[in-house]
Amino acid sequence: MSDEREHWYEDEAGPLVRLYAVTGGRATPQRHDLELTTLLVAARSGVRSRLLGPEYDAIVDLCRSPLSVAEVSAHLHLPLTSTKVLVGDLIDEGALLARAPRNQLSTAPDVNVLRAVLAGIKRS
Repeated sequence: MSDEREHWYEDEAGPLVRLYAVTGGRATPQRHDLELTTLLVAARSGVRSRLLGPEYDAIVDLCRSPLSVAEVSAHLHLPLTSTKVLVGDLIDEGALLARAPRNQLSTAPDVNVLRAVLAGIKRS
């Protein structure tokens, strides 16, 4: 490994970039309405984001078909909080649309889901 690449590259992991560099120094998302299951979809097809950074373009490309915030985070191999920061930027720019899943529109818990969870716990 050369001295020039020493601080930015690791043989097993590849290029290393600190998360605060990806998010512009922000560690907390400004949008509090983004949940794990919030669905994201690109607002305009074939248009690149005006925001700089490969992560922004990757998110818009991924969201050509609806994906949840958690799925975007997994595809990018980024922590959820960092993904929420980037997604929030894209929503504010108008490049992404965000929608709560239909089952999240109600604040009451789904009794069937709670029963299924309880049954799973009892089987363990």
